[in-house]
Amino acid sequence: MTLLQLEGVSVRFGERAVVDSVDLEVAEHEIVCVLGPSGSGKSTLLRVVAGLQQVSEGRVLLGGDDQSGVPAHRRGVGLMFQDHQLFPHRDVGANVSFGLRMRGGARASYASQVAELLELVGLPGAQGRAVASLSGGEQQRVALARALAPSPRLLMLDEPLGQLDRGLRERLVVELQELFSRLGTTVLAVTHDQGEAFALADRVVVMRDGRIAQAGTPLEVWQRPASEFVARFLGFENVVPAVVSGDAAGTPWGKVPVPEGSPEGEQRLLIRPAGVALCAAGLRCEVVSRTFRGTHVALRLRPGAGPELEAECGLDGAPAVGDRVAVTFTPAEVVVLPPEL
Repeated sequence: MTLLQLEGVSVRFGERAVVDSVDLEVAEHEIVCVLGPSGSGKSTLLRVVAGLQQVSEGRVLLGGDDQSGVPAHRRGVGLMFQDHQLFPHRDVGANVSFGLRMRGGARASYASQVAELLELVGLPGAQGRAVASLSGGEQQRVALARALAPSPRLLMLDEPLGQLDRGLRERLVVELQELFSRLGTTVLAVTHDQGEAFALADRVVVMRDGRIAQAGTPLEVWQRPASEFVARFLGFENVVPAVVSGDAAGTPWGKVPVPEGSPEGEQRLLIRPAGVALCAAGLRCEVVSRTFRGTHVALRLRPGAGPELEAECGLDGAPAVGDRVAVTFTPAEVVVLPPEL
């Protein structure tokens, strides 16, 4: 069942459309992450849903009800910003109970509810701690407990882990995914970090210049980017012009096998680094850089003709900078990209 629906939503500042005719649905209990570079309109979209930004055109519906004219505090949504916005003069318990007061209800039950919420986010017994004494990750958990306190029908996160170091961010995103799944929380989050979005989301929405460039499951978006823009935003660099004929494409790197049924003619071709395979005979390249990635080694290769290539290989036997290698291409890792609109 659809909880949130955007119909032709646009936001204009003067002649500039920050959000441009966006249609989007979020189902109950679904986690949707909106991705995009700075200026793509993702945070403005979140503010529109929260009621903090008026639309120039279109409608926002929550549970089928048009939210035109409904103020932010009456929409039944929760919003958590990247800077947490905790009250520094109040302790942890008072910050969380503020969320309960926003919902109303019996004050006599606040203490037990605060304790339950802090237990839920992994901070049991922290009610009396000062905000200033908390680490960044702990402040993040308190902000989350406060946002969950009113039992919002939709929880919105604005760059929720943006200020945390990488290790903590990776750990918390897994905890958040597990928590939201357990609670059945409907979540709309915005982030510029695709790793964070792909780990958290049931569905990913990539924005460009105020429009949706692609929407799909993390696996769909990763395996089949809808355009060169999406491919490059995801970090793929092996994109070249190609002429596809049958099961192969002519490229600056020579003939490259393509998946069965690929559109023919002049196209743009993506080869994911995992599809550039080191072998005994093939396209000759020089290794110009190598980077340890934990589970594999990322290589940058300079072929005799055409642009440089990104490749991946295992840790054992990885070539050194300056080595000469040969590569072939794996068709399962080749994507014929749809034309840019």
